[in-house]
Amino acid sequence: MKIILTYLALYITYLSFGQTKYEKDFNEFWNDVNTHHAYLAQQGIDWEKVKEIYQPLVSQVTNDIEFIQFLEAVINELHNGHISLNTNLETSNRIIPGGQDLFVQKMNDKFFITDIRKGFGAEVCGLKIGDEIVLFNGKAIPEQVEGFLPKSAVNHTLEMKQYALNMLFAGTHDSKRTITINKNGNHIHYFPDSAHTSETDNLIETKILNKTTAYIKINNSLGNLKTIEVFDRAIDDFLEYKNLIIDLTETPGGGNTTIARCIMGRFIDKTASYQQHEFDEKEFQTQRMWVEYVRPRKTQFKGKLFVLVGRWTGSMGEGIAIGFDGINRARVIGTEMAGLLGAIQNFSLSETKIGFQIPTERLYHINGTPREKYKPKVLTNNIEETLKKINEIK
Repeated sequence: MKIILTYLALYITYLSFGQTKYEKDFNEFWNDVNTHHAYLAQQGIDWEKVKEIYQPLVSQVTNDIEFIQFLEAVINELHNGHISLNTNLETSNRIIPGGQDLFVQKMNDKFFITDIRKGFGAEVCGLKIGDEIVLFNGKAIPEQVEGFLPKSAVNHTLEMKQYALNMLFAGTHDSKRTITINKNGNHIHYFPDSAHTSETDNLIETKILNKTTAYIKINNSLGNLKTIEVFDRAIDDFLEYKNLIIDLTETPGGGNTTIARCIMGRFIDKTASYQQHEFDEKEFQTQRMWVEYVRPRKTQFKGKLFVLVGRWTGSMGEGIAIGFDGINRARVIGTEMAGLLGAIQNFSLSETKIGFQIPTERLYHINGTPREKYKPKVLTNNIEETLKKINEIK
């Protein structure tokens, strides 16, 4: 028996030392996702099949650049913008939705721009909602989309297909996109990455729309604690207004719950539950579930509240939207949001030190709706329709 155990130990040691650092890190990545990713079942991902496909390929990786590219391909199997590496290459795809400036959908085997990011390259260069795209970088679209679809899936879901479209049209860091539009039978080329855009450093923007309505736009600053102080000053200035609009249509880049609770706390007069969490304890085949609360803080805004959301409302922006809806304090107006999955956690691979993030907790509206499935009660088709709704606020 001792001899058998000795041989077994030597065999395991041989396997470990016989692996390249990339093989070791792929196994670690696969195990971390298998153990901690909170949505594998919900997304219908066959993670064992992913290992079967990619494990033989990692032996061909010879350097860190190739390994990053390899992991990027594996991450496409998880098809959601909340899963990404914390490092990238010039050849890497821009992340979604933060690196995305137009939203393209397939309809009747054609590809149309159905939404566009205000002030970014796609809009500035002249592209418009409703445009039919016939070529991307001079090539047919279907064959390029194929490269982002999960190889482990037998049938591709709508979510998988939309993820692939989003990734394709976001483009890569090292190349300028050429988008070819069909207009009255003519092919017209647009160059969104050559357009001059002016991005703001302001954490928020404020303005008075009329005698009764004030407006606050949060500029992708839900991860900056200074936003709390700036937001508080804005609310203090607007306390006497009948209506207030909070615009979350430009919040694709995450954030934290402290800022979310500070924002929501200015609009309630008693403690309220705003979000549900669910965490798998896979080792014991059970789950932890809890409700997160928000408490009143400072002077309350008592008027009517309207929250604008869109395709570029992601992560904590999505959390604030479902929070306001859950505490019955605001009318949420807009399109479906970015649909980023859950609360994320960062990991680091032992050999290459490459970091990555995956969702480790599932998040829900207080009524039990998964955050990524939430739809505003006032549902619009695009940002233009959303902004027009402002004129209806009395």
